[in-house]
Amino acid sequence: MGLHEERMQILQMIQDGQISASGGAKLLAALKTGSQASDAPECAEPRWFRVRVTDQRTGKTKVNVNLPLALVDVGIKMGARFLPEDEDVDFDEIAAAIRSGTQGKIMDILDEEDEERVEIFVE
Repeated sequence: MGLHEERMQILQMIQDGQISASGGAKLLAALKTGSQASDAPECAEPRWFRVRVTDQRTGKTKVNVNLPLALVDVGIKMGARFLPEDEDVDFDEIAAAIRSGTQGKIMDILDEEDEERVEIFVE
C-alpha cells in the first residue's frame, strides 16, 4: 500500500467515525515519520500493527486497519472495540508483548455468536 493510499485510509477512518480527528492527526504524523524512516536500510524491526475482522460466513474482510507501530496504544484501543464483550483479554499484556519485539499474529479470536474472526498482527 502506497503512502497516498494509507493517508486516504486514515482520512476515511476519521470520516467514518472509527477514530477521532486528533487520533487521525497522530496517525498521519506517524505515517510521515515512518515514510522518512523508510529511506533508511530495511531492518527486521516490526513496523505495523494490523487488525482484521473477517465475516466467517462469507469469508469477506469487514475491517482491515493498518497502523504504524508507533501508535500501538491507539491500535489496541481500536482493536478492543471489535472484540466480543465476553472475551477476557489483557490489553496491557498485548502491549508489553508488542513492545518486547513479538512479531506475527498475536491474537486470533473467533466470535461464534456474530460469526466473526478478529485477528491482530505485528509485522
